[in-house]
Formats: sequence, structure tokens, C-alpha cells
Amino acid sequence: MTSPDLGTLIDRAERVLAQLEAWLPPAPPEIDWSAHAFRWRKRGARGWLDAVRNVSVINQEDLQHIDRQKGVIDRNTRHFLQGKPANNVLMTGARGTGKSSLVKAMLAAYGEQGLRLIEVDKSDMGDLGDIVDLVAGRPERYIIFCDDLSFEEGEPGYKALKSVLDGSVTASGDNVLIYATSNRRHLMPEYMSENLSAQHQSDGEIHPGETVEEKISLSERFGIWLSFYPFKQDDYLDIVNYWLGELGCKPADIEASRTEALQWALERGSRSGRVARQFARDWAARHV
Repeated sequence: MTSPDLGTLIDRAERVLAQLEAWLPPAPPEIDWSAHAFRWRKRGARGWLDAVRNVSVINQEDLQHIDRQKGVIDRNTRHFLQGKPANNVLMTGARGTGKSSLVKAMLAAYGEQGLRLIEVDKSDMGDLGDIVDLVAGRPERYIIFCDDLSFEEGEPGYKALKSVLDGSVTASGDNVLIYATSNRRHLMPEYMSENLSAQHQSDGEIHPGETVEEKISLSERFGIWLSFYPFKQDDYLDIVNYWLGELGCKPADIEASRTEALQWALERGSRSGRVARQFARDWAARHV
């Protein structure tokens, strides 16, 4: 039997390669480093920074009754931009009180000064090391942001985050910080049974068990903790009035909205800034 010649073998190899390429995911697009905000995207095992074209703009002035939290995170972000020592930040507390909006407000305030935002889903936290390596050496300053962060037992992203927080992220001269929000102060579920392993010393001092220590150790790696609390009724109404004014409502209409604004919050079971803004949009659409 005659052996196939070289040309035939090359043709066969090219057909096989073409079939393999059809099964492989396409190469990730080139990174647009001119963008101010990015999302970490995954396709199979490949990840890349996807530029956000339409960034949600919110200013610090739009965030009412969280002045202390604004002051702390603004100062920390400015230090970061100036190359001074800065801390990773964990924000916890009531929903809708401005935690994630505060991070976006930092980008609006300092994007022109070189601040950049990278949003990472909790499911992709295992890629943190790759993201840090990707932006290493860039002149911009990057905040890696994870919203509503929490972990269950054994999740791989837990160890990746712990490693990055312990590593060179906080070193002087580095260009990455991590800002995260969570409804859990210690980022992991806590069970009553874990308290049974606590040790009570003769002098009254309490030493938590190993499981509790492990859970506390992750949140303690964030240099700054910021707590957010539900708004009082008057604070909620102030926020409603602010957004109604921003949306063009007249003072008389703003004053007339009070009863409906309280009913709206009662139906939602929350007097948060988010609920206040949602009510203001509905009211303004009906009265402007």
C-alpha cells in the first residue's frame, strides 16, 4: 500500500486542527486599558478584563447620612492614589444603605486621577492572583471590588482571597486594593455549635475555638471595617427629599410625598437609601 505523501498529511493535519479550533473557546479580547472600570469575565478556564463602557455614575453628594463612612473610605482611597500606605476595606451592614454605591462614588471622584475599578463576582474569587498579576506594573491604581461577598465551607475563593490579603497587595508601592461588601461580618456562616468549643480560662478570659478563629481571621485581614446601619425615619425622608429635588420636583410636591414615602417604606420593610431612591423615581414620574 502506498504511503500518503507529505502534502496529503499536511492537508489532513490542517483539517484536524480546524476541527479542534471549532471546539476551543475563542481567545479573550485585548484589554482596553483606557477604560476606568472593568469586569472580570470567564469563558471556560480563560479569564480577562472586560472594559465597562457605560459606568454607573454616582457622586459622594448623592449618598446621605453616611458621612463617617464616606470620610473614612475617601481618605483611604486618596492615600492609595498618593502612593501612601492604605488598607483593604470590608463594608458590612444593612442592605441598601450605600455600601456598593460608595465604591462607585470613589471611581467617579478619582477616575481622572488614575483610579480604576475591577468588579469580580464571588464565584471568580479564585482568580484573584491572576488579576493582581495582570495589572502588576501598570501606572494606574486598581480597586478590586466584590459586592455581597460571603463564603460557604470549603469554597476555593476563600483561600485565594486570604492569600491575596496576606500577600503583596498591601505592600508599599503596590497598585491594588480590595474593597468588599458583605452582609456577614466574618464572611462565613456561623453556627451555635462552634461556640461550644470556646475555652473559658480561670481569669474569665474566653478563647474562641479553632473554627471560629479561622472565620474571624479572614475578616481581620481587612485593615478597615465599615459598618452601615438602617436609617431612622427622618433620615429616610431626608434622602427621599434629596432625590425628589434632583429629579425636578417642586417643594410643594416634595412636602406632599411624605405620607406615601412612609407607606412605601413600610410595604418594602426597609427604610434604606435604595428604597428612598426607588420611591422618588416613582413619585417624580407621576408628578413632574
